[in-house]
Amino acid sequence: MRNQKTIDRRSFVKQSALIASAAMLPISCVSSDKKPKFKMGLQLFTIRDAMAKDPLGSLKKVAALGYQDLETYGYDGEKGLYYGYKSAEFKQILNDLGLTATSGHYGFSDYFEKSSDAMKRFTDQCIEGAKALDKSYVTWPWLAPEYRTLDNFKPLAEKLNKIGEQVNAAGLGFAYHNHDFEFTDHDGQIGYDIILNETDPSLVKLQMDMYWIKHASKLSPAEWISKQPGRYVMWHIKDMDKVTGDYTEMGNGSIDYIDILSKIDVDALEYYYIEQGGNFASNSMQSITDSAAYFKKHLQKYL
Repeated sequence: MRNQKTIDRRSFVKQSALIASAAMLPISCVSSDKKPKFKMGLQLFTIRDAMAKDPLGSLKKVAALGYQDLETYGYDGEKGLYYGYKSAEFKQILNDLGLTATSGHYGFSDYFEKSSDAMKRFTDQCIEGAKALDKSYVTWPWLAPEYRTLDNFKPLAEKLNKIGEQVNAAGLGFAYHNHDFEFTDHDGQIGYDIILNETDPSLVKLQMDMYWIKHASKLSPAEWISKQPGRYVMWHIKDMDKVTGDYTEMGNGSIDYIDILSKIDVDALEYYYIEQGGNFASNSMQSITDSAAYFKKHLQKYL
């Protein structure tokens, strides 16, 4: 017993000395690594070709690359299918791979001119699909080109409020995702202002696509966040080709994300998703590989 106590005492002294020594070191000499606040997310639209061919194999690669969270697209509400799998089966696949899905892009634009009953029924399907995957948000992802007129933004805002009320009542959040057309100047007016001013912030949150903000808006991502504090609960992070302005892999483009992410207000942020809609240097899977590597090395420390 005496020998054991001696060993324990020596171990304690040794550990105490190490702690004391570390405390005397300059801050730069002590590891400041910390667990990221947010999961590294991926919008699956980026690898839509791979998901169409081999969803299970693609998701295994996604998880192996370090992505932890997903945003889905393309839900078949009539059949209750994600990528050909029943919702419960797809959820089990995510669980087995240690992945979560926190948001989904759903085809609300297809119902823009349909009856309110049809929109309500579709929204119910989206809610059912979102709940099956334990999502936090249902997201309106875009507006078809034929509806992108200034006159349509006010009825769009009305639809967003109604859907938001329905989704919130079901215990989920609802968000609107921007592209570039919302920032088109119509004699001094832009559609995005109408959306923001005519929707209820408690019902309709915002998913900021930083690429499109940089591509089309006169204001920066940080400036938009300051105008609507508490509303930008999700971000899409993707880079811009230096020559064409098209999409590109993270780190290859012209958007200075180190500057943006090191200074931006993240108080309202809940989830972010890396995305690349096309213009792949090689193929979509290689692009998410390259983007993940760059993001983890240079940007994840800010989030």
